[in-house]
Amino acid sequence: MNKSEKPLVGIIMGSDSDLLVMSEAAKFLEEMEISYEMTVISAHRTPERMMKYGTTARARGLKVIISGAGLAAHLPGVAAAYTTLPIIGVPLKSSTSVEWDSILSILQMPSGVPVATVALNAAKNAGILAAQIIGAFDSGVAGKLAKFKEELKVKVQAVAEKLEKEGWKKYLGK
Repeated sequence: MNKSEKPLVGIIMGSDSDLLVMSEAAKFLEEMEISYEMTVISAHRTPERMMKYGTTARARGLKVIISGAGLAAHLPGVAAAYTTLPIIGVPLKSSTSVEWDSILSILQMPSGVPVATVALNAAKNAGILAAQIIGAFDSGVAGKLAKFKEELKVKVQAVAEKLEKEGWKKYLGK
């Protein structure tokens, strides 16, 4: 991926403490050679920055935004309020909250402000979904995704064959 390319995907998170999980989306986008940008924006502490990011996203060339948030998890919904681009929310596990807080905060959006929601800490799935959205209109990305899916199939088949040949006890080393 050429760093001078205009980013197609925005990856935003409320805090740098979310970076380890959210980097999984970036890694997948790099594998697919999809340009992206990544930054920290707080829906509560920097609302003006969120508004500017969301209202300028399309004009800057973004096609989709991945937004990770924990605790009250407002960032994906606020991002969706400021743009018509697809938003993919990644609920993040927090050491101080029940996991359902972030999941439900992202999942339960009001009518007219949708946010696609992946599983808890599933930033890689958010990257895959972003690539699929872009791949719907870009045959090069679609081809890379098809290869990725085929590799998943081959891995599962290899595991199945090994398990069937060895039996579960040997497979687990028991």
